[in-house]
Amino acid sequence: MPRPRKFDENAVVEKAAQTFAANGYGGTTMEELSRATGLGKQSIYNSFGGKRELFLRALAQSTSAHVDRLTAELATGEDTPLDRIRAHLDALALAFSSEGPLDSLFTKATVELADQDPEVAEASRRAYRRLEAEYAECLRQAQEAGQLPEGLDVGKLATYYVAVTRGMEVLGGAGVGVDVLREIGGVAFASLTSNTPGAR
Repeated sequence: MPRPRKFDENAVVEKAAQTFAANGYGGTTMEELSRATGLGKQSIYNSFGGKRELFLRALAQSTSAHVDRLTAELATGEDTPLDRIRAHLDALALAFSSEGPLDSLFTKATVELADQDPEVAEASRRAYRRLEAEYAECLRQAQEAGQLPEGLDVGKLATYYVAVTRGMEVLGGAGVGVDVLREIGGVAFASLTSNTPGAR
């Protein structure tokens, strides 16, 4: 009879996600995963199947956490929908800058592996679709509040915001500072609100 596991799987996967996000898949060794998670290499194989299997678990968990964070930032509150989007873009500028702590594994995985690994590509597409859905819902709320024209295609606009924010992350990973990223977010927001009566 196998012995019960004496570790928190979610915590181990989170530590692995941080390591993969920092080093990339190819740059992460089993030794580094062992140090980060506190598990021996054989325990990682026994519990998760190996480096790739742990990476896919980490990618799924990181993606869910990232979308959950967006959901919370765009959740209905006292601020208007457009105010929430503006605040979200400012928060991302800090989070993705060299001064911020956030390093999204699924964006890094997309850049590194999506063109050669169908499983990673599909996981990334699922993540982007979920992000699009969150942006689209907030934009629909802005339409209902009269902040955006009724005829505006919020689905296409949501895709645009996914592209802008992922680009901000890539630039932040290259060392671009918070002020430049805020300017990018500001331009994206201005394109949303320009020539829209009542938008701010």
